[in-house]
Amino acid sequence: MTEPVTPVTFPPAFLWGAATSAYQIEGAVREDGRTPSIWDTFSHTPGKTAGGEHGDIAVDHYHRYRDDVQMMADLGLTAYRFSVSWSRVQPTGRGPAVQRGLDFYRRLVDELLAHNIKPSLTLYHWDLPQELEDAGGWPERETALRFAEYAQIMGEALGDRVEQWTTLNEPWCSAFLGYASGVHAPGRTEPLASLRAAHHLNLAHGLATSALRAAMPARNTVAVSLNSAVVRPLSQTPEDLAAVRKIDDLANSVFHGPMLHGAYPETLFAATSSVTDWSFVLDGDLSLINQPLDALGLNYYTPALVSAAEEKPSGPRADGHGASDFSPWPGADEVLFHQSPGERTEMGWSIDPTGLHDLIMRYTKEAPGLPIYITENGAAYDDKPESDGSVHDPERIAYLHGHLRAVRRAIAEGADVRGYYLWSLMDNFEWAYGYGKRFGAVYVDYATLTRTPKSSALWYGRAARSGALPPANGE
Repeated sequence: MTEPVTPVTFPPAFLWGAATSAYQIEGAVREDGRTPSIWDTFSHTPGKTAGGEHGDIAVDHYHRYRDDVQMMADLGLTAYRFSVSWSRVQPTGRGPAVQRGLDFYRRLVDELLAHNIKPSLTLYHWDLPQELEDAGGWPERETALRFAEYAQIMGEALGDRVEQWTTLNEPWCSAFLGYASGVHAPGRTEPLASLRAAHHLNLAHGLATSALRAAMPARNTVAVSLNSAVVRPLSQTPEDLAAVRKIDDLANSVFHGPMLHGAYPETLFAATSSVTDWSFVLDGDLSLINQPLDALGLNYYTPALVSAAEEKPSGPRADGHGASDFSPWPGADEVLFHQSPGERTEMGWSIDPTGLHDLIMRYTKEAPGLPIYITENGAAYDDKPESDGSVHDPERIAYLHGHLRAVRRAIAEGADVRGYYLWSLMDNFEWAYGYGKRFGAVYVDYATLTRTPKSSALWYGRAARSGALPPANGE
């Protein structure tokens, strides 16, 4: 007789959410006062995105948000993480808000609350107003000051109804994919600018955290979402371990060092000394950045496997962040990235839930007592409807099951993980990949914009309702 399998259960207050971002789903790029962001400009520049695709319509969430919220409620979600389009609220990145833009987010939040879904608002998910980029963008200190003003506007407008706030999503991508490798907007390939951008994103986070706290009720929480890398060595040689140190500094410590500990690591300065002397870090900046956080968001998809190279590699980078002749790792050109063994998603990313467990436990030690949310985790697969219109994605169910088990294991080992946000609620514009990569738990027919929950969405909904994981092979 087979012994019954012990169910994998989660704490009663655990949040079961899904996440999206404004430019990937909203559309309506010219409505109600919105002006172009860097992603509007980038995606309309020939050769920058797959097939020249863009987010002008995306999945039209701007007009369909009520139906989308109803869909979340029907699935059983208890939380929804979304981002605000900065240029929809503050078209030039300066001055007073456009109330029509703010009203959309007021309506969205009210709709979520009416369905007992907890709103979690991210201020910045990569869509800088184009006017601020024209003035220099994130490499310029002024952009951080403008971001703090924008944060204050949002805090005053929605702080009475939204309790969970996140300043930045994945600042690593904004700084290094946007300004070093150029595979993301604004598409610049300037190593020095990328490190300046990283510092000013850190400064923006600190200033915005202070601005939000001044504008909102004390019960509200402020966090940041980092796509901290799990970096593993190809071998245990001193050279490969040194390569891990460099990438760990450039992926992780460059942000969590000042945010959590008020300092950049000396090893980061040494690794990037050929690029900059870091003189753009002014007296007092680190204390402005190092504001106490209420929670930490972690985004995880796949680990990195690295080694040292005997000579500087040539040709496009193969580090999982898009092909480019320019490295997103300033000062680490001699580091090689390798494909981890095992199954891979449609993105070519290896599937390894142990990386999520290791990431959680690292930050449990890095920031003792700080609650953690998994603010993004998910996988892209080549999902196709069946003849009856249903969409079955057993690979995604297996992916989610494995990663949620890793989260539960971390909780059992003492990690204070409060919630999980599946990436993504629905198929959408996947940045430079256009519409070719489907991360959604809900299938979107891009011709009709019809939404169809995939089997993974129904599986995840059962988990959300019961607080326990259904079997991975039971749709």
